Amino acid sequence: MKIFIQSLLMIMSFFLTQTYAASFDCNHAKTSTEHAICESLAVNDADVKMATTYKIVNKLVPMGTRSVIRDEQVKWLAMRDRCGKAEACLNEVYKMRQQQLDIYLQRIYKKGPF
Repeated sequence: MKIFIQSLLMIMSFFLTQTYAASFDCNHAKTSTEHAICESLAVNDADVKMATTYKIVNKLVPMGTRSVIRDEQVKWLAMRDRCGKAEACLNEVYKMRQQQLDIYLQRIYKKGPF
């Protein structure tokens, strides 16, 4: 019985704890935008996907293109931060950035095989 109760408590704590995996440490979120990202599962997922795609693209493109992509990312981050806590705005800017990064990925794929 004791094992059953311990197992039940462990399962319940798993479901009660918000454990999102933003591309940054949510414990160190400073801006209202960062807090909004950490509080919304959908935006959080978009953040992780975009950050992962960004890292992949940044490693696979030629050096000249990397600086373009980094400059775009800096501009995009400023635009994202203007959303504040507005989840709809955040969803839209993440969608837009993901589409831009996906275009770079398609260009990389066309140059394959790897």
